[in-house]
Amino acid sequence: MTNEKKTRALVLLSGGVDSTTCLALAVSKYGAENVSALSVFYGQKHKKELEMARKVASFYGVPLRELDMKQIFSGSACTLLDSSSGEIPKEEYAEQLKSTGGKPVSTYVPFRNGLFLSAAASVALSEGCCVIYYGAHSDDAAGNAYPDCSQDFNEAMSRAVFLGSGGELSIEAPFVGLTKADVVRLGLELRAPYELTWSCYEGGSVPCGKCGTCRDRARAFELNGVQDPALAKTEEGK
Repeated sequence: MTNEKKTRALVLLSGGVDSTTCLALAVSKYGAENVSALSVFYGQKHKKELEMARKVASFYGVPLRELDMKQIFSGSACTLLDSSSGEIPKEEYAEQLKSTGGKPVSTYVPFRNGLFLSAAASVALSEGCCVIYYGAHSDDAAGNAYPDCSQDFNEAMSRAVFLGSGGELSIEAPFVGLTKADVVRLGLELRAPYELTWSCYEGGSVPCGKCGTCRDRARAFELNGVQDPALAKTEEGK
């Protein structure tokens, strides 16, 4: 018999491929009974990803807490937000970056990961967790498209959270040095329920297939030589 304290983990869960893989990894490492999830509504044009986050959390049997941070981003021109009149670009991120002059793409939500991780730190400490998982990967950080997905950002945030929690809390970004194809490869090994996930920036009944995240997702599954389970499920339902 041991009195060793179990590690508890909090996973930032958006309902997409990366965060679902993060949850699968945390559950595999710590057990579902030692994992909880956190989702955030930030004023996006649809709530489909939050609906999928609930399904993914239910699949793993982990508790899910939801936060509403819509008001924080209400003045932003980010094209992901319901308050913006801008159109979501229908091209790859590399093409979008050609017109930004090195600045983040129009779907970058101002300091979103910084805010989410800060809120997650408070939630994690309140729940007795000692580690936060989130699914940033190198493809999103490339070219400064989403600077809050970079290795430098992760290291800075990790240090801030560790210091601010008195050394009680750490951040894990297990995919920060990996591509999205690498993430999918790991998720397939872990049997992540990708059929329950949603990545498209549009909120239709089926993914648009044209926005940056749809294109990245399609390429990731293609590079792994498998059909996207979510698309397969959609085709079966036709």
